[in-house]
Amino acid sequence: MMFGQNRQQLRQFYHDAWQKKLANETLSPLESVVTQVISEHPEYHGIFNSDASLEQEYFVENGQTNPFLHMGLHISLHEQISTDRPAGIRNLYQQLQEKFGDAHNTEHQMMECLTESIWLAQRNNQAPSESDYLSVLQQLLTN
Repeated sequence: MMFGQNRQQLRQFYHDAWQKKLANETLSPLESVVTQVISEHPEYHGIFNSDASLEQEYFVENGQTNPFLHMGLHISLHEQISTDRPAGIRNLYQQLQEKFGDAHNTEHQMMECLTESIWLAQRNNQAPSESDYLSVLQQLLTN
């Protein structure tokens, strides 16, 4: 895993990258992606004011969104689009962006499909299906 082996290391990476950005320090390519995603989510900026979020639990049952999971899904999409893996996702992203008009909104639409793909794979105890994932994304164009 590129960030570390546990949740706290991952969250610390986000914190450290954000602090570097605020201090106008040079960012690695990965830190640049992370801070771009953080920048697009001003509602989460407050969690980077202290280390409390390193241990914070988020419960969907209580209507809470895990900001680190949410931002991680954006980062996963950025990686998929930049590498065009699964093959064809970059073109699909461009088409979806034309439909939805806004990159951030497009990513949110795509993240629902990504989350469903991951959930189905976990439920079925198998690797996510790239073809099924692409099919669901394709359906966004026609819905």
